[in-house]
Amino acid sequence: MKLFHKKDGGIVQLVGKDEIKEWPVELPLIFIEYIRKNKLGSYNDKKVEKDIEKYLDEILTEIAIPRMISVLDGEDEIEIKTVLERIDELAKKKLDLVKPIKSYIEKLKKKSKKKDISKACSSILSIFVKEENKKKLADKRKKMRQIEQEFLQGKISGEEYARSRKEYLIMKE
Repeated sequence: MKLFHKKDGGIVQLVGKDEIKEWPVELPLIFIEYIRKNKLGSYNDKKVEKDIEKYLDEILTEIAIPRMISVLDGEDEIEIKTVLERIDELAKKKLDLVKPIKSYIEKLKKKSKKKDISKACSSILSIFVKEENKKKLADKRKKMRQIEQEFLQGKISGEEYARSRKEYLIMKE
């Protein structure tokens, strides 16, 4: 167990690295995200929050990502498939958790001769593409609002507005 002492005399206790090493491969990522989103703000001690954040980063870099990579680079197809299914579920819920291993998933997709592993990699990578497209569309939507305002104020012509609107609608599809 890892203990963090608060100024008010309280203690925050988290699972130690040795225990985390025994968890299923994807569980450390879930643990890190849970602590960051749900618990970190409730400790009411900036020093403890900073120390816990540092500890979570250590877990991420020392345990979570290396274990994921070792499984993905390994030869056990059943384990790879299981981990890819779990990664897919994580990516659908919280894509940021999976970003550090995106390049390894791309490599695995290229080198894998197994159809089910390649399909699982494609599923995960398609989530990244969808997220990227969402960001592009949001940027384009913001730009389109600005163009609409300029059109209404008479700063741009109807042709320019129509061209921009057409580009936006094509991208939206």
